[in-house]
Amino acid sequence: MKYQYAYKNNAHEFWQLSMYQIYGSIVGVCNIIFTVAMVGLMMRKWDDFNIYLRIFFILLLFWFPLIQPLLIYSKSKKQEAAITDYTEVSFNEKGINAKLGKQSSFIPWKKIVKISKKPTMIIIFTDDKYGYLLTNRILGGDKESFYKFVSSKVEN
Repeated sequence: MKYQYAYKNNAHEFWQLSMYQIYGSIVGVCNIIFTVAMVGLMMRKWDDFNIYLRIFFILLLFWFPLIQPLLIYSKSKKQEAAITDYTEVSFNEKGINAKLGKQSSFIPWKKIVKISKKPTMIIIFTDDKYGYLLTNRILGGDKESFYKFVSSKVEN
């Protein structure tokens, strides 16, 4: 069995990956707790706040649900701009053949650290930070069969 894809991830896909990583960790839980605490504090003390404190607390309230995602999206736009060539990857019984521009490499299955399946993507990690981001747009109707294939090759 063999799967082959040529793709360029876009800013929205990089943004989704970052948001999955943040809100799938303790950091995301802290963000949610902080935001809920801001709502409670503002409801309880709003009348006691002067205009400067009101502005400050409104900024704090919107930091995690609005400002942080916008900042992450701007970083994602920079990531998208940095990648000028298509990534070509093929997955077979022996491992992953990858090509980006003029550079190519082979990664045997035993070197794959982890596979993560999210609602809109599958991430194949080659180490703790780096890997291949294959979104539903790239995988199309192959997502489930592809995931079963790569999962059978990697020892998690």
